[in-house]
Amino acid sequence: MVATGMSEAWNMWLRGLFGAGFIAGMAGACASIAPGGPAPAAAPGADDGAAVVAERSPGPRLLDLTVRSPVLAGTADVRLLLPPGWSRDAGRTWPVLYLLHGGGADHTAWTANTAVERIAGQHGVLVVMPDGGACGNYSDWWNRGRGGPPRWETFHLAELRQILERGYGAGTERAIAGAGMGGTGALAYAARHRGLFRAAASFSGALNTLHHDPGRLDGPDLIELGVAVGAPAATWTDLWGRPDEQRMVWRHHNPYDLADRLAGTRLHVSSGDGTPGPYDRHAGAGAGRGPGPGRGPDAVEALAHRVALQFTGKLKRLGIPVSSHFYQGTHTWPYWDRELHAVLPLLLAEIT
Repeated sequence: MVATGMSEAWNMWLRGLFGAGFIAGMAGACASIAPGGPAPAAAPGADDGAAVVAERSPGPRLLDLTVRSPVLAGTADVRLLLPPGWSRDAGRTWPVLYLLHGGGADHTAWTANTAVERIAGQHGVLVVMPDGGACGNYSDWWNRGRGGPPRWETFHLAELRQILERGYGAGTERAIAGAGMGGTGALAYAARHRGLFRAAASFSGALNTLHHDPGRLDGPDLIELGVAVGAPAATWTDLWGRPDEQRMVWRHHNPYDLADRLAGTRLHVSSGDGTPGPYDRHAGAGAGRGPGPGRGPDAVEALAHRVALQFTGKLKRLGIPVSSHFYQGTHTWPYWDRELHAVLPLLLAEIT
C-alpha cells in the first residue's frame, strides 16, 4: 500500500509523529485510594475473569489500575480521574467520560498533554483513560480469521466496563472522545454499540479508513504504517485483513460505513488541515510533531481533514446532526487540548 519510493526521511518523520501522539471531595477521595501496590482484596472482576491486580495513585484524584485480561493475554493499565467526593463506599454512581489516546501513546497521554484534570475534575464525572495499545486501533484483531488476542474492543467495552461498574462507581450515562487513532475508535465504538454512548467526539481521527488515494497517504496506508511502527512484530493485515479481500471486516470497523448507526448520538468532529497553525509556530514544530523548515504539510492531519469532511458530509446527507470544527493546524496535542476545552461542555451536557 505504501509507495515503494518513500524516502527514509519520510519514514522517520512518520515514526516521530506516531510516537508523539497517535493528559471539599479531594481529601476524601485521596483517603479512599490505595497508595500503591496490589488491588484491594474485594477488587471486582469481569464475567470472563478479568480483574484489577494493582492500583496506584499518581496524583490527587488520579487512580491507575492494572487489569489482567484474558482477551489481551496479559495486563493493561487504565487511568481514572475520580469525581469530587468519590469513594468506594459512596453508594452511588457517576456519569462516565471515556478518553481514548492515539497511536504510540498510552493511558497517561491525556493527563500528560492536556488540562483534563483541571477542566473535567471539577465536574461530577468519572473520566476513564484506558490503554489501547500502541496501534490496537480499538478493535478485536482479525488475526487471519482466527480471532484471539489482542481484543481491545472487548477489553474496553465488556471487561473494563464491568469492572468499573461493579467496583468504581461507574454509571450508565456515558460519553466518549478520542484523538487520532482514539478519535477513530471513539466513533467506531459508538456506532458498533448503539446506545452505549450518549455523545461521541473525534479529534483528528481517520474517519474513513477505506479512503483510497494512490497519490497521497490514504486510510489503508495509515493503518499499515501504524502497525509497522507500533507493533513491528505483527503483520499489518492481522488487524482487519486486506482492504480488498476482507472488505466487510474493514467496513464493520470503519466509522464512515457505520455512519447511519450514529443516529441519536450527540456527535462532534474536528481536525486541522495539516498546515502549520498557531501552536506549531511556537511549540517546536518539526521535531516529530508536524511540518517544520523544509518540510511539507502534515500528511496525517491532512488525511484526517479530508476524511472528516467526507464523514460529516455523509452524516448530513443522512439527516444526522453533527457539530464540527475545522482549523489550520497539525496532528499534535496542543490542538487536541484546545478541542477538549471547547467540546467538554457538549459531552457533559448529555450525561450529567
